Amino acid sequence: MSDQTPVDSTALRRLVFELTLLSRHYPASMLRRPGFQLDRSAYVILTRLELDNPLSLRELSDALQLDISTINRQIGAMLKQELVEREPDPDGGIARKIRATDKGLKALADDRARSHDGIGAVVADWSPVDVDQLGSLIARFNESIEHLEHNRWPRPPEIT
Repeated sequence: MSDQTPVDSTALRRLVFELTLLSRHYPASMLRRPGFQLDRSAYVILTRLELDNPLSLRELSDALQLDISTINRQIGAMLKQELVEREPDPDGGIARKIRATDKGLKALADDRARSHDGIGAVVADWSPVDVDQLGSLIARFNESIEHLEHNRWPRPPEIT
């Protein structure tokens, strides 16, 4: 950033504050509403598996930047709910891989549709240009984080 104009301190304070509020509102509040089937960790794990299926516990740990014991506990709960299943490594490796089940992908699709409706209600009086601009800026923000962390997340082709 040394070759760019420094970020205005007031603008950066506003950004930090607004991101704090955003983290309060989403995804936690969206996923606690009636009708949602998945908790936050299952929603995030299934989203990653949907884009990059199957993955080992270590690959999930690296992708989510969580301790492997945390991932193991979360996957254990998801196995009991039949949201994911273990399978042999298709490349012949020793570690078993985790794959989203049809039940898990359906729950993810259902919750994503509810999230779509909820966020759609929030931006219902916005112009399509404003909705697109916010989505583009959040994508840019996420991609900057991924670049700094050397941990790029795959993006579904229909939104890129």
